[in-house]
Amino acid sequence: MQAQRRAQMRAARVARAAGKAAAVSPLAPAGGFPALPDVAGVTLAAGSAGVRYRNRTDVMLAVLAPGTVMAGVTTRSATRAAPVLDCEDKLARPAASDAGAAIVVNSGNANAFTGAGGRASVAAVTGAVAARTGVPEARVFSSSTGVIGEPLPHDRIVAALDGLVAGLRPAVFADAARAIMTTDTFPKGAGAEVVLDGASVRIAGIAKGSGMIAPDMGTMLVYIFTDARIDQPQLQAMLRELTDTSFNAITVDSDTSTSDTLLFAATGQAGPQIASGSAAAEMFRAALKDVMLDLAQQVVRDGEGATKFLEVQVTGAADDADARRVALAIANSPLVKTAVAGEDPNWGRVVMAVGKSGAAADRDRLSIWFGPHIVAENGWVSPDYREETGAAYMRQAELVLRVDLGLGSGTSTVWTCDLTHDYIRINADYRS
Repeated sequence: MQAQRRAQMRAARVARAAGKAAAVSPLAPAGGFPALPDVAGVTLAAGSAGVRYRNRTDVMLAVLAPGTVMAGVTTRSATRAAPVLDCEDKLARPAASDAGAAIVVNSGNANAFTGAGGRASVAAVTGAVAARTGVPEARVFSSSTGVIGEPLPHDRIVAALDGLVAGLRPAVFADAARAIMTTDTFPKGAGAEVVLDGASVRIAGIAKGSGMIAPDMGTMLVYIFTDARIDQPQLQAMLRELTDTSFNAITVDSDTSTSDTLLFAATGQAGPQIASGSAAAEMFRAALKDVMLDLAQQVVRDGEGATKFLEVQVTGAADDADARRVALAIANSPLVKTAVAGEDPNWGRVVMAVGKSGAAADRDRLSIWFGPHIVAENGWVSPDYREETGAAYMRQAELVLRVDLGLGSGTSTVWTCDLTHDYIRINADYRS
């Protein structure tokens, strides 16, 4: 077994060194990367800077038209990476109404836990982007993802910028999405088009994320673009609200990243001015909600080693906060997740997770369903439940686990994946 394990590790190292992608997750959306709408005022480019590996697409640049409004949310980790801190500073500053913006992202190195040098690297990269694009440095936002605790070789990114600027094109979202991948097995994108007062407004987003996923802000790395005309306070409020039911409602392994960043750019190139509380605002919000939830669920579908996609629904809690505590306790439980991986309808592990959550619960009011099948009720296994029925349901790739606490009207839904041997393999070998 040890020899086999060493061989697997060598093979993984060779594949990564060669820039080869892992096998695509069995839960990946059918049809591959979607055709995203061309968002007016957005140009993108992707290229290879050799941040960690040679000949791998590992840096992307987005340049946004003058008048662009920026909003964002970032990780609440106490050990936030230097690019996150820089983004927070810049998002807090008022912007000139005619200012453009730019976003530069690298994979392979997180520039996290890198001391004062981390901030210097951010300044070097954002300053170089500003010099080459004419965008004010205060409006250049950067993100980094990859290994923590290693100095960012920012000179390699700076050296790649001339080629990136020369290659800026509209609608090359697939290339940009591939550039920000680390252990992801497929690039993630989602888009929508909505007609507001007779004019088409477009939304397109890309994301990366596979492990170290338990967001407490927005998510891993996500970039959403729209050509809508909307003011910054409204955009920020809408983004923060929808984050809680999308990116903050997913988990792969309960670990919140140091680098999680979600940036949203509105170029103001199409449609009417969206007034707060208007019908147009509600239509735009609905379209944005769909895009954000789609991206969030794609992250779960690409969970490291995942073979099952699990929706955890909690109802009947004392309040929504308690429902969320229960949903996350179930979704993050290694015992629940390994039972799902083994296709074992082990409802006892669900009972355990409810009990440890810290939420109000009463054993004799608790009910549990696997899909449409009631498993437990009134503090005991349901007389209608048959083990073979539960086992047959658990063989599906997409599962719903529902718990009703019988105490109140609180509800919450969380999405997660199973925990398999491959999760251990990927993370045990991550820095090798």
